This record gives sequence, C-alpha cells and structure tokens, in this order.
Amino acid sequence: MICVVLSGDHRTVRAAGVHEDTTSCQVSSASSRRQELPYVSSTTDASTGRATIAARTLRTDRWWLPPLATFVAFVAWVAYATVRAFMQDHYFVPEYGYLTPFYSPCVSTGCFEEAAHFGRFLPDVWWLPYAAVSLPFLLLFRLTCYYYRKAYYRAFWLSPPACAVAEPHRRYTGETRFPLILQNAHRYFFYIAGIITLINTYDAVLAFAKPGGGFGLGLGNIILVVNVVLLFGYTLSCHSCHSCRSAVGGRLNHFSKHPVRYKLWTQVSKLNTRHNQFAWATLVSLAVTDFYVMAVSAGWISDLRIVG
Repeated sequence: MICVVLSGDHRTVRAAGVHEDTTSCQVSSASSRRQELPYVSSTTDASTGRATIAARTLRTDRWWLPPLATFVAFVAWVAYATVRAFMQDHYFVPEYGYLTPFYSPCVSTGCFEEAAHFGRFLPDVWWLPYAAVSLPFLLLFRLTCYYYRKAYYRAFWLSPPACAVAEPHRRYTGETRFPLILQNAHRYFFYIAGIITLINTYDAVLAFAKPGGGFGLGLGNIILVVNVVLLFGYTLSCHSCHSCRSAVGGRLNHFSKHPVRYKLWTQVSKLNTRHNQFAWATLVSLAVTDFYVMAVSAGWISDLRIVG
C-alpha cells in the first residue's frame, strides 16, 4: 500500500506501515476507496486551466521570426497558386509536352487535347480550375498534414506562436471540435494524393516523348522529374497517424514474420523524420515547375534542349 501525503505545495510518497518521527501514514479502507481531487497548482487559473503568468514569455531570442516567415511564405505561395489555378493559360507547352502540376490532370473542355490525358468533361468556365478534380484534395491533404498544422497554427492562429510563449486564446480545445476534428480525415486524403502524384509522374514520363516521335530531353524534363521525386518524398513521409507507415507496416503483431513489410516500414520511417523538409521543398518545386512551364509557354524564355 502506498500513501500520498500532501503538505502545502509539496507531495510526499511513503509506504504504508512505515513510521517516521515527523509524519506517519495511516490508510483506512474507506479513504483508500475515496477518489482524490486532482492536484491544482497555486499558479493555475481555475477558470481556464492554464498557468497564470504575467509576462508573455521569458525568451530573449527572436522567437517571433519563424512564425512571421511562415506567415509571409504561406500567403505569398497561396496567392501565386490561386492566380495560376484560375488563369487558365500558359499551362502547357505543346512542342515538348510540358504540363504544369497545377493543371494536372487537365479535365476541362478548355484544355489542350494533348494535355487532357484523362478526358475533358468539366465545363470551361472562369470560376472552375482546369484541374478541379485534384486541387481540392491536394489542398486538404496539405492542410491536414501534421507539419502544416503546426506551421499555420503558430503563424496564423498564434496557438501558440512559439514554444514557451503565451497564446492569446483563453481556452484550448485541441482538435476535438468542428472544424478541427476533420483533421482526422488526413489519412484518406493521403491515398488520393498518392494517386495524383502517380498522375504527375505519368505527365513527366510522357514529356520525354516528342510529339512527332522519338525521345527528347530538356531542362523542363529535369524540372518535372525533380518535382515528382520531391512529391513522392513528401507523400511517403506523411505524418498524420503515420498514414504511410501504417499502410506498409500497420496491423502486424510480429515484424519478424513479415520481413518485406518491416523493411518498407523502416525505410518510410526514415523519410518520416524529413517530412518538414519535404513539405517546404515541394512548395518550392511546385512553384518553380509551374513558373518554368508558364515562362516557356508564354515565350518569355526558350527551353534548354539537351537531346532533340
């Protein structure tokens, strides 16, 4: 039997039946069955359950810089991506088969026939992106990603803005209420994002085939391939409930009986530690790939051809 003795703000644990000169521990059957009240620190605000600290933070470094940089980067990227998604122009280079990932798969009736690898069935209206069947799922996949959640919780909601920095919100409910409870759907968006990444890969491979026949290689091909590799790295390193790790190695009682899946689980786990780097790298690669395709399509620059 173990007895907990509360004295002021201090708690002492003693074994029942052991007596000391200053304090003895007596336990009755009634008190042992009684549920103890939770220990509340004298520095805790009972109404909010949070520590009452006068100073916002005791940190002296530039803790505000990472969330500020994240805020600026996210706003700039979303603004660029939104403009490009609704521009409906300069998304395809017919001479070399370059299709920007922002328009893949291109399924609008306004798409180039050569770029519409999966048919054209959406109406060509200004308010509907040519890749409307994929963009919403890609957006939801990233919004519900563990790393991005941390990033925009800090940068936009200040919840909290940084470690050891008080946030302006009085209460914390976590992700237990609408709409944040929908973050749990990330594992399903993971599978859809994987399919879309395969489509991007298909686009990149087709770009090596010259429209008139034969093999062609240019700087645009290299950019498309690098972007696809980074997209796979980001998707396979996915965090939420470790979706990819669960898919390849979950629901197993004995790894030793499933060596192939254990090997896959090990490799994905290594990628998992680099998820934040892939998250930022893919934002850069997507923007660079789209801008390059737009620049070549608009005639601003010429593609650097290596073969063909």
